[in-house]
This record gives sequence, structure tokens and C-alpha cells, in this order.
Amino acid sequence: MMRIVSWNVNGVRAIAKKGFSQWLATEHPDVLCLQETKASPDQLTEELTAPSGYHAYFSSAVKKGYSGVAIYSRQKPLDVTSLGVTRFDDEGRVLVAEYPGFTLITAYFPNSQDGGKRLDYKLDFCRTIHDYCNVITGRDRPLIVCGDFNVAHKPIDLARPKENETSPGYLPEERAWMDQFIDSGYVDTFRMFNADGGHYTWWSYFTKGRERNIGWRIDYHCVNRPAAAMVRSAGILNTVMGSDHCPVDVVIDADPTR
Repeated sequence: MMRIVSWNVNGVRAIAKKGFSQWLATEHPDVLCLQETKASPDQLTEELTAPSGYHAYFSSAVKKGYSGVAIYSRQKPLDVTSLGVTRFDDEGRVLVAEYPGFTLITAYFPNSQDGGKRLDYKLDFCRTIHDYCNVITGRDRPLIVCGDFNVAHKPIDLARPKENETSPGYLPEERAWMDQFIDSGYVDTFRMFNADGGHYTWWSYFTKGRERNIGWRIDYHCVNRPAAAMVRSAGILNTVMGSDHCPVDVVIDADPTR
């Protein structure tokens, strides 16, 4: 069995001051995928660039202190690459890790921003990721896509859907893309095990939403059909503090070495 945890940390240097290394040592997932690291490796201490027991990989934005993703893996992957598309790699949006039995993508999907200022960029990213996933799926290879998708898919996935119909992350165009993604054969692993509302992964600091559980579920592990057969559990670690997001996890029936 392998446990894969994904977490938008809203700044890895900030979370390092809030007990992150101790949490990682205690939780000890097989793979930890981070989004919104807001740092390049040369800005980080050794406990973040080479945590004990892990191989570490980073894709950082050209713009300092912005975006970025990372993978910490106990087993060294066969290969780790970025997406290979400059306009997205320059923002540190994606890492792709190849393991013997599956492919893992971690992604920090763009925020469409107020007034949809980056909606076109986001939808371009979504289509590019979808196409990339389809190539892997076309080879019948198990695929896991995790990260901050920056979209609440259905009304059940946020506390106040009516009030947010024109908000970034719940725009009709964003939800329509998520519909297309799921309808094309990808599975939201959390919904394999839990059909209830009230489960969120992001809460606004500004409105103190976490205290009242007024949140959004925008962090996912999605899988293709070959990988869905490997999934044993999926959950939300909503008691873990340190970011405006909480981690999400999935357990798959896989051996990282073969």
C-alpha cells in the first residue's frame, strides 16, 4: 500500500515555522505533494530541500515568492519532469513523477481571479492537463492527478454555492471543464467513499471561515479508471493546521518499487 498526501501549504517557508517538519516525520506519507510553495530551492533550508527519508523535487516559478509545486517521495521515482509547456512551467504549475506501476501528477491550477482576469489562462491550463492525462490513459497506465484544482465542482463542494456563482473557482466555465474531465473517465477519489456535504479543504482567512466550516473543497486526488481499481481510501485531513488549505490523502494498492 502507498499513501499519497497532497497539500497547498500557502508558502513552504511559512509553514516550516509552524511545525511542518515534525508533522511530516509523524505523518510519514509515502509521497507528499505540495502546492503554492512560493519558493525556489535556493531559498530553502536543508530540512525542506532534503527532508530526512525523502527524495525532494521542485518546480518553481520564475517570479520569486509565487506559485510552485514540490514532491517529497520516500521511494525514488523512475523520473520526475515538469509539464514541458513554457507558459505553465514558468509559473511552477506541475510536476510529473513516474513510478514503476503508475504516473503521479501534482498540479497547482491557476486561480481565475476576480472578474475572470485569468480565466482564459486557467482554461488553457485545464485543457493542456486534460490532454496530457489522456495521453497517459491512452497507454492504459494508471494515473493519479492531485493538487489544488482551484475549482469547487458541484454545489455540495462549497458551503455557500448560491452566493458564489460569480466567484473565482466556481465560475460556470470552470465547473463545465471539471464536468468534462470527470465525464471523460476520471474519478474524484473522495467521492468514491463520501457523498455527503460539509467536507472542505480551503477556508478563507479573511472571513475566519475555518472556525465556522464555511469552506470549499478544491483540493483533489483524481484518477483514471486503471488507477481507480487501485484506490483503497481517500480522505480530508481537516484537523491539520498551518495553511488556509488542509491536506488530502489517498491510499492505493501499489508497491513503489515495482
